Amino acid sequence: MQHYEKIATTILSTAIHRGAEKSTCPSEIARMLFPNGWRKHMKDVLEVAIDLHNKGSVVITQKGMPVDVKNIKGPVRIKMI
Repeated sequence: MQHYEKIATTILSTAIHRGAEKSTCPSEIARMLFPNGWRKHMKDVLEVAIDLHNKGSVVITQKGMPVDVKNIKGPVRIKMI
């Protein structure tokens, strides 16, 4: 993926800045990096977030609870572990 490092760095720095008690929406990351075409990058952002989740760097949640990243349905949030 062309933007993997840039997306991963932004996800991690945003999550660290917000701390373990707060989370971020993948669309916030997409808007930061691709302000004029963020929607077309949402899939990439979510794929990188899932990879970081699988590596144990972040956790992906829905309604504040960790979600099975193999069966994501609906909006998710990203936060530090």
